[in-house]
Amino acid sequence: MRFPEGLIRPLSLPLRLLPGRLHSQALATMLNRVMKDSIAEGELDFLLGRRVGIEIADLGVRYCLGMTGGHIRGYGSDSSPDASISGQLIDFLQLAARREDADTLFFQRRLRMSGDTELGLYLKNFLDAFEPPERWKPLTRALDRLADLSAPRQ
Repeated sequence: MRFPEGLIRPLSLPLRLLPGRLHSQALATMLNRVMKDSIAEGELDFLLGRRVGIEIADLGVRYCLGMTGGHIRGYGSDSSPDASISGQLIDFLQLAARREDADTLFFQRRLRMSGDTELGLYLKNFLDAFEPPERWKPLTRALDRLADLSAPRQ
């Protein structure tokens, strides 16, 4: 079963009605849990005092994240990111489910980067190297199934 292509945007309406700060804070809370070990080991220190924007274009949703006090923090849309990554939902799902690596998605221009290139490259390299801890494998499998549902028909 697959989502009909025109169904994703209407289903995202509740997300688009919520303030961006709430989206970003919710995503930050989840990432703090999933990336707890990486944060403790300093693997995300390149984000200290910096902000990264994530735009899921087909949903019309934007996130702004940064690192403060040893935690990932979500910011509102009034915050200007130092670097931004944008793409479609399916591309972010495939990245999160480990179906595609960040290099492939960037080289195929399915994900686009703007702003501070050095910060963006640090982020891309981290995403390529990050392996979710074993306790989060059910989340990865769920993202993989969601990627199946969201993939365009061929």
